[in-house]
Amino acid sequence: QVQVVESGGGLVQAGGSLRLSCTASASGRIFAIGAMGWYRQGPGNQRDFVATITRGGSTNYTDSVKDRFTISRDNTKNTVYLQMNSLKSEDTAVYYCKAIEEWPRPSYQYWGQGTQVTVSS
Repeated sequence: QVQVVESGGGLVQAGGSLRLSCTASASGRIFAIGAMGWYRQGPGNQRDFVATITRGGSTNYTDSVKDRFTISRDNTKNTVYLQMNSLKSEDTAVYYCKAIEEWPRPSYQYWGQGTQVTVSS
């Protein structure tokens, strides 16, 4: 089983920045992770797509975060980052990381437990 753990959430004022990290790991198991991504779920809302990045570095963002958020990854560490700048109150949510296994179980999806981001106005 692959474990996915997020970190870096917290409380920040509007206009501020935060950097989220997410690492996929599996003790005693060899594996390769393909695409990784970030999703968020605000109070009373469904879980929505934020950004994804492929193993080769191709990125995709939801329109509301373009030019403010940047997703990146370190394949050697199976880690993905989300740099969030110019934060707004509407960015307040629990942010979840998703990792999709490439090998040996193609397309298996793993989710983290989430990290809270709160933006105060």
